[in-house]
Formats: sequence, C-alpha cells, structure tokens
Amino acid sequence: MQADNTQPSPAPVPQPSQPAKTFFGLAQDARRQGFSRPVFNDDYVARFPEDPYGQETAPNARAYRVYVEEAVAYDENMVGQSRDGLDVMLVFAGLFSAVVTSLLVQVSQNLQADFSEMSALLLHDLLVVQLAMADGGTVNVTTPSINPAEKFDPDVIDVWINGLWVVSLITSLVVALTAVLVKQWLHRYMTFPSGTPGLRSHMRQFRFMGLEKWRVRIIIGMLPIIMHISLMLFFAGLALF
Repeated sequence: MQADNTQPSPAPVPQPSQPAKTFFGLAQDARRQGFSRPVFNDDYVARFPEDPYGQETAPNARAYRVYVEEAVAYDENMVGQSRDGLDVMLVFAGLFSAVVTSLLVQVSQNLQADFSEMSALLLHDLLVVQLAMADGGTVNVTTPSINPAEKFDPDVIDVWINGLWVVSLITSLVVALTAVLVKQWLHRYMTFPSGTPGLRSHMRQFRFMGLEKWRVRIIIGMLPIIMHISLMLFFAGLALF
C-alpha cells in the first residue's frame, strides 16, 4: 500500500475588499435607489378609462378628468413663473421707494423759505445797529438784508428735482401695489374647491377667462417696464441734484 504523498492545497488568501464608491458619503447604489425618479404612467387608457355608455358628460366623465389634469400642469407652470417675478419686483419696489422717500424729504425743504437763515440775517442787522448806537455814532436806517414778507421763489433746479423724484416714487408705489394685487389674484386663481372633476373644470375655465379678459399676464409683463421708467426718472433727478 503506497502512502499518499499529495500535499494539501494552501488556503486561499483573502483579497482586500475594494472600497465602495461613494458620492458625498452616500453609496452610489443607495443614492440611485433613494433618488430615483418616479416612473410616470403614460398609459392614457389606464389613467383615464373610457366612460360607460351614456356617461360621457357626467360630472366624473373622462373629458373632465383629462381637462383638470392638463389644466393643473399648465397653471402651475404659468403661475409659478409669474409668482417668482412678482416676488422680486415687490421687494425691489419696496426698497427703492424707501430710498426715494428718504431723499425726497431732504430736497423738499428747498421749496420753501429757510426761516432759520432768515432769522440769522435779521439778528445780524440788529446787532450792527446796536453796536453803532453803543459807539455813539450815527445810525443809518436802511432796508434790512432780507424781507420776511417777500414772496419766496424756489430755484428751478429744485423744482425739477422734486418733480422727478415725486413721479418716480409714485410709479414705484404703483408697481408695488399692483404686484400685491396680482399675487392675491393668482392665489385665488389656484385655489379650487373640492368637488367633482366637472365642477372643478368649469370653475377653472371661468377663472381663466377672467384672467384673459383683464389681461393679467400683460399687466405682469408691464411691471418691469414701469419700474425701469421709475429708475430713469430717479437718475435724472439725481443728475440734477
């Protein structure tokens, strides 16, 4: 009987495991699983099955359900873009109005007589007369340096500056007020009562027709133009300042 000279095979050396690839500390597999896009069911027939015979105009009819879904997607896109622009316009108009108001308060004082300066001139004339009398000299009674009863005429430049800045302030406030009203209108437009698709579709169409009748989207587009006019008026007054 021969002895078995075969040697046992060595145990396999464990290989170091490769580190899993990460993305900002999150494994890629988990990242793909956690942030995967939801699969949209684009099967029209499955989402909107046909109505039974004779129920094509019922409150829950297929046509109403399709209309409501398409209208919601359209309105969210339209109103979302409009709201973003209105928010920026409202903040800018408010800050700009505050700046114009603070400057207008200062320059509006040039449209009336400076009574403190007038009092200083009259006191100077009175002091000159008293000093002359104290020295025993003769006092020549002349007309004062300024007559308080005289009509005050402001400078033409001051009138122009105040006029330009007042109009600029009014236009910026009009933009802010219009932006607030349009935001309220859009909020009301997107608020639908609970009910059947037929009721919701009729209510949405009624509000959309009002939106088109009053040219709300044109008004929103005109707000930046009016704000630019307000800025140009302000800079024109600032150039004359």
